[in-house]
Amino acid sequence: MLPELSDIMKRRKRLGLTQKELAKLSGVSQSLIAKIESGKIVPSYQKVKAIFDTLDTLEEKVLKVNIKASDIMSKKVIGVKTDCKVTEASRIMLKYGFSQLPVFNKGRVVGSISEKDIMAFMSKGLKPEELSKLTVGDIMDEPFPQVSVKTPIFIINFLLQTFNAVLVIDKGKLVGIITKADMLKVMNNSSFHR
Repeated sequence: MLPELSDIMKRRKRLGLTQKELAKLSGVSQSLIAKIESGKIVPSYQKVKAIFDTLDTLEEKVLKVNIKASDIMSKKVIGVKTDCKVTEASRIMLKYGFSQLPVFNKGRVVGSISEKDIMAFMSKGLKPEELSKLTVGDIMDEPFPQVSVKTPIFIINFLLQTFNAVLVIDKGKLVGIITKADMLKVMNNSSFHR
């Protein structure tokens, strides 16, 4: 007996696969995957089995790799304080090539700021001189999720489907950060090849 069809989208996203990638690996069409995930079709047993067999194989590979947060995190965490000007945060992002930064207040992570957050305020019609008066605390978003150094890669991958970054904590102390760029490096350099 096969799992529920609704599991396909959950498992595909947890693995960080697009519909097109899963379709190619399973030997089915991308439109079939789209129709299954939207509930518009009840596919044949053979097609569904091919999709679930592919998902099973990929999940086994991910678990065998056994990569943890501490293996892939960037140890140098660059962030900004809530009272930092937005223009300065923007300069820091440009200087280091980051698209997001954690936000600190009194040594604690209290939020995050990204290029997307800054662009959203610019699109509201704020002039550069008005934007330059704002602090990071004025426009910051929620903090990035936090994981332990032992968190497996597939959980981090799942979190990065929603968040721009994941912070790594060890004994209550911030010790690293993981972004989508770090995950891409792992996928290209590890024994996990799709």
